Amino acid sequence: MTPPTRAKPHRRPWATRLGRCIGAALLLGPAFAQAEEIVSARYAEPTDRYGHFALGRPHEYAAVVARTDAGRELTLALPANEVFEDLAPRLERLRPGAAPELLVIISASGQGARLALLGLDGDRLVITANAAPIGTANRWLNPVGVADLDGDGTAELAAVTTPHIAGVLRVYRRRGSALEEIAALPGFSNHVYGSAELRLSTTVRLAGRPQLLVPDQSRTAVRAMAWVDGRLSETARCTRPSPVEGPADLSACAEAFGAQR
Repeated sequence: MTPPTRAKPHRRPWATRLGRCIGAALLLGPAFAQAEEIVSARYAEPTDRYGHFALGRPHEYAAVVARTDAGRELTLALPANEVFEDLAPRLERLRPGAAPELLVIISASGQGARLALLGLDGDRLVITANAAPIGTANRWLNPVGVADLDGDGTAELAAVTTPHIAGVLRVYRRRGSALEEIAALPGFSNHVYGSAELRLSTTVRLAGRPQLLVPDQSRTAVRAMAWVDGRLSETARCTRPSPVEGPADLSACAEAFGAQR
Protein backbone atom coordinates (compact mmCIF):
# COMPACT_ATOMS: atom_id res chain seq x y z
CA MET A 1 0.00 0.00 0.00
CA THR A 2 1.42 3.30 -1.02
CA PRO A 3 1.70 5.74 1.94
CA PRO A 4 -0.29 8.97 1.56
CA THR A 5 1.65 11.92 0.15
CA ARG A 6 1.95 14.82 2.55
CA ALA A 7 1.21 18.22 1.05
CA LYS A 8 3.97 20.75 1.33
CA PRO A 9 3.07 23.65 3.63
CA HIS A 10 1.98 26.72 1.70
CA ARG A 11 4.23 29.70 2.40
CA ARG A 12 2.79 33.07 1.79
CA PRO A 13 5.02 35.36 -0.37
CA TRP A 14 4.95 38.17 2.19
CA ALA A 15 6.16 35.82 4.92
CA THR A 16 9.05 34.72 2.73
CA ARG A 17 10.06 38.33 2.09
CA LEU A 18 9.77 39.18 5.78
CA GLY A 19 11.99 36.25 6.70
CA ARG A 20 14.59 37.35 4.20
CA CYS A 21 14.55 40.92 5.56
CA ILE A 22 14.97 39.71 9.14
CA GLY A 23 17.82 37.46 8.09
CA ALA A 24 19.54 40.30 6.25
CA ALA A 25 19.18 42.57 9.27
CA LEU A 26 20.77 39.96 11.53
CA LEU A 27 23.67 39.54 9.11
CA LEU A 28 24.21 43.28 8.75
CA GLY A 29 24.06 43.89 12.49
CA PRO A 30 24.99 47.49 13.49
CA ALA A 31 25.19 48.58 9.85
CA PHE A 32 21.43 48.01 9.54
CA ALA A 33 20.65 50.11 12.61
CA GLN A 34 19.73 53.77 12.40
CA ALA A 35 22.77 56.02 12.34
CA GLU A 36 23.74 57.70 15.60
CA GLU A 37 22.79 61.38 15.76
CA ILE A 38 23.70 64.46 17.78
CA VAL A 39 20.85 65.52 20.07
CA SER A 40 22.43 68.37 22.07
CA ALA A 41 25.68 70.24 22.58
CA ARG A 42 27.41 72.77 24.83
CA TYR A 43 30.62 74.76 24.81
CA ALA A 44 33.35 73.92 27.33
CA GLU A 45 36.67 75.22 28.62
CA PRO A 46 36.24 79.03 28.76
CA THR A 47 39.44 80.75 27.71
CA ASP A 48 40.91 84.25 27.27
CA ARG A 49 43.47 83.24 24.64
CA TYR A 50 41.63 85.19 21.89
CA GLY A 51 40.43 88.05 24.08
CA HIS A 52 37.86 89.79 21.87
CA PHE A 53 34.74 89.00 23.94
CA ALA A 54 32.16 90.49 21.56
CA LEU A 55 29.50 88.81 23.72
CA GLY A 56 31.11 89.68 27.04
CA ARG A 57 32.86 87.25 29.36
CA PRO A 58 33.14 84.28 29.50
CA HIS A 59 31.82 83.60 25.99
CA GLU A 60 34.98 82.36 24.29
CA TYR A 61 35.57 78.61 24.54
CA ALA A 62 38.30 76.15 23.61
CA ALA A 63 36.05 73.10 23.10
CA VAL A 64 32.55 71.88 22.33
CA VAL A 65 30.88 68.74 23.72
CA ALA A 66 28.13 66.98 21.76
CA ARG A 67 25.76 64.36 23.18
CA THR A 68 24.33 61.67 20.90
CA ASP A 69 21.10 59.67 20.97
CA ALA A 70 23.22 56.70 22.05
CA GLY A 71 24.17 58.59 25.23
CA ARG A 72 27.78 59.23 24.20
CA GLU A 73 29.55 62.56 24.71
CA LEU A 74 32.11 63.55 22.10
CA THR A 75 34.46 66.53 22.39
CA LEU A 76 36.09 68.68 19.72
CA ALA A 77 38.96 70.87 20.97
CA LEU A 78 40.11 73.73 18.74
CA PRO A 79 43.77 74.53 18.04
CA ALA A 80 45.45 77.16 20.22
CA ASN A 81 44.82 80.00 17.72
CA GLU A 82 41.02 79.48 17.60
CA VAL A 83 38.01 79.75 19.93
CA PHE A 84 34.26 79.33 19.79
CA GLU A 85 33.09 82.94 20.16
CA ASP A 86 29.47 82.11 20.80
CA LEU A 87 26.79 81.39 23.40
CA ALA A 88 25.60 77.92 22.41
CA PRO A 89 25.84 75.57 19.41
CA ARG A 90 22.75 75.42 17.17
CA LEU A 91 21.41 71.99 16.17
CA GLU A 92 20.32 72.14 12.51
CA ARG A 93 19.24 69.86 9.63
CA LEU A 94 19.93 71.35 6.22
CA ARG A 95 17.47 69.03 4.48
CA PRO A 96 14.82 66.48 5.51
CA GLY A 97 16.40 63.18 6.49
CA ALA A 98 19.92 64.62 6.73
CA ALA A 99 21.98 64.07 9.86
CA PRO A 100 21.71 66.97 12.32
CA GLU A 101 24.81 69.15 12.54
CA LEU A 102 25.97 71.91 14.86
CA LEU A 103 26.16 75.47 13.54
CA VAL A 104 28.89 77.34 15.44
CA ILE A 105 30.98 80.53 15.32
CA ILE A 106 34.75 80.02 15.30
CA SER A 107 37.12 82.97 15.66
CA ALA A 108 40.82 82.72 14.80
CA SER A 109 43.81 84.95 15.47
CA GLY A 110 44.40 87.25 12.51
CA GLN A 111 41.30 85.98 10.69
CA GLY A 112 38.27 86.92 12.79
CA ALA A 113 35.07 84.89 12.83
CA ARG A 114 33.60 82.31 10.46
CA LEU A 115 30.59 80.01 10.38
CA ALA A 116 31.23 76.27 10.65
CA LEU A 117 29.23 73.06 10.78
CA LEU A 118 30.19 70.16 13.04
CA GLY A 119 29.08 66.56 12.68
CA LEU A 120 29.83 62.96 13.53
CA ASP A 121 32.52 60.95 11.78
CA GLY A 122 32.41 57.53 13.38
CA ASP A 123 33.60 57.99 16.96
CA ARG A 124 34.69 61.59 16.41
CA LEU A 125 33.10 65.02 16.41
CA VAL A 126 34.61 66.94 13.48
CA ILE A 127 34.25 70.12 11.45
CA THR A 128 32.24 69.12 8.37
CA ALA A 129 32.05 72.49 6.58
CA ASN A 130 33.57 75.97 6.87
CA ALA A 131 32.72 79.40 5.52
CA ALA A 132 35.52 81.81 4.64
CA PRO A 133 36.60 83.89 7.68
CA ILE A 134 36.01 87.63 7.76
CA GLY A 135 39.75 88.05 7.31
CA THR A 136 40.54 90.58 10.06
CA ALA A 137 41.26 89.93 13.73
CA ASN A 138 38.56 90.86 16.25
CA ARG A 139 35.78 90.93 13.65
CA TRP A 140 32.72 88.88 14.52
CA LEU A 141 29.44 87.69 12.99
CA ASN A 142 25.99 86.79 14.30
CA PRO A 143 23.90 84.07 12.61
CA VAL A 144 20.39 85.02 11.49
CA GLY A 145 19.16 81.48 10.96
CA VAL A 146 18.80 78.50 8.66
CA ALA A 147 16.02 78.33 6.05
CA ASP A 148 15.35 77.00 2.56
CA LEU A 149 15.26 80.41 0.93
CA ASP A 150 15.31 79.24 -2.70
CA GLY A 151 12.87 76.34 -2.27
CA ASP A 152 15.20 73.61 -3.56
CA GLY A 153 14.78 71.39 -0.48
CA THR A 154 18.12 72.26 1.13
CA ALA A 155 18.41 75.11 3.61
CA GLU A 156 20.75 78.06 3.28
CA LEU A 157 22.50 79.74 6.22
CA ALA A 158 22.35 83.46 6.87
CA ALA A 159 24.48 85.71 9.11
CA VAL A 160 25.39 89.36 9.58
CA THR A 161 29.15 89.89 9.51
CA THR A 162 30.65 92.82 11.44
CA PRO A 163 27.24 93.86 12.86
CA HIS A 164 28.91 96.58 14.97
CA ILE A 165 30.59 98.33 12.03
CA ALA A 166 29.02 98.39 8.56
CA GLY A 167 27.18 95.09 8.95
CA VAL A 168 26.66 92.89 5.89
CA LEU A 169 23.88 90.32 5.55
CA ARG A 170 25.39 87.21 3.92
CA VAL A 171 23.77 83.99 2.70
CA TYR A 172 25.73 80.74 2.41
CA ARG A 173 25.04 77.46 0.62
CA ARG A 174 26.60 74.13 1.60
CA ARG A 175 28.78 72.59 -1.10
CA GLY A 176 30.65 69.60 0.26
CA SER A 177 33.00 70.83 2.99
CA ALA A 178 32.50 74.51 2.08
CA LEU A 179 29.85 77.04 3.04
CA GLU A 180 29.93 79.18 -0.09
CA GLU A 181 28.68 82.75 0.01
CA ILE A 182 25.95 83.27 -2.58
CA ALA A 183 24.72 86.74 -1.59
CA ALA A 184 25.88 89.78 0.39
CA LEU A 185 24.00 93.00 1.13
CA PRO A 186 25.27 95.86 3.34
CA GLY A 187 23.29 97.93 5.83
CA PHE A 188 22.33 95.52 8.64
CA SER A 189 23.02 94.97 12.35
CA ASN A 190 21.78 92.20 14.67
CA HIS A 191 23.99 92.66 17.71
CA VAL A 192 25.20 95.22 20.25
CA TYR A 193 28.88 94.87 21.12
CA GLY A 194 29.43 93.31 24.54
CA SER A 195 25.86 91.98 24.79
CA ALA A 196 24.95 88.31 25.23
CA GLU A 197 21.64 88.90 23.41
CA LEU A 198 21.99 87.28 19.97
CA ARG A 199 18.29 87.09 19.08
CA LEU A 200 17.98 90.36 17.18
CA SER A 201 17.20 88.61 13.89
CA THR A 202 15.31 85.48 12.86
CA THR A 203 13.72 83.45 10.08
CA VAL A 204 9.96 83.48 9.47
CA ARG A 205 7.45 82.32 6.90
CA LEU A 206 5.94 85.30 5.15
CA ALA A 207 3.87 85.51 1.96
CA GLY A 208 4.19 81.76 1.48
CA ARG A 209 7.99 81.57 1.64
CA PRO A 210 10.82 81.58 4.20
CA GLN A 211 12.20 85.06 4.80
CA LEU A 212 14.78 86.73 7.03
CA LEU A 213 13.85 89.45 9.55
CA VAL A 214 16.95 91.57 10.16
CA PRO A 215 17.31 95.09 11.59
CA ASP A 216 18.98 97.79 9.52
CA GLN A 217 22.31 99.24 10.64
CA SER A 218 20.62 101.68 13.05
CA ARG A 219 18.35 98.88 14.35
CA THR A 220 15.38 101.27 14.12
CA ALA A 221 13.79 99.36 11.25
CA VAL A 222 13.33 95.62 10.68
CA ARG A 223 13.64 94.50 7.07
CA ALA A 224 12.01 91.35 5.69
CA MET A 225 14.39 89.82 3.14
CA ALA A 226 13.50 87.08 0.64
CA TRP A 227 15.36 85.22 -2.11
CA VAL A 228 13.87 86.59 -5.34
CA ASP A 229 15.24 85.88 -8.82
CA GLY A 230 18.56 84.71 -7.45
CA ARG A 231 19.22 87.57 -5.05
CA LEU A 232 18.20 89.02 -1.69
CA SER A 233 15.29 91.42 -1.97
CA GLU A 234 13.41 93.45 0.64
CA THR A 235 9.71 92.57 0.76
CA ALA A 236 8.58 94.59 3.80
CA ARG A 237 9.86 97.03 6.41
CA CYS A 238 8.78 97.73 9.98
CA THR A 239 9.90 100.98 11.64
CA ARG A 240 10.48 100.92 15.39
CA PRO A 241 10.29 103.88 17.81
CA SER A 242 13.64 102.85 19.32
CA PRO A 243 16.46 100.46 18.36
CA VAL A 244 15.66 96.75 18.36
CA GLU A 245 16.90 95.26 21.65
CA GLY A 246 15.48 91.74 21.73
CA PRO A 247 13.13 89.11 20.31
CA ALA A 248 10.02 90.96 21.52
CA ASP A 249 10.77 93.76 19.05
CA LEU A 250 11.10 91.22 16.24
CA SER A 251 7.84 89.56 17.27
CA ALA A 252 6.03 92.89 17.03
CA CYS A 253 7.28 93.38 13.48
CA ALA A 254 6.55 89.75 12.53
CA GLU A 255 2.98 90.24 13.73
CA ALA A 256 2.69 93.47 11.76
CA PHE A 257 3.91 91.64 8.64
CA GLY A 258 1.50 88.74 9.22
CA ALA A 259 4.47 86.33 9.41
CA GLN A 260 4.52 82.85 10.93
CA ARG A 261 7.42 81.97 13.25
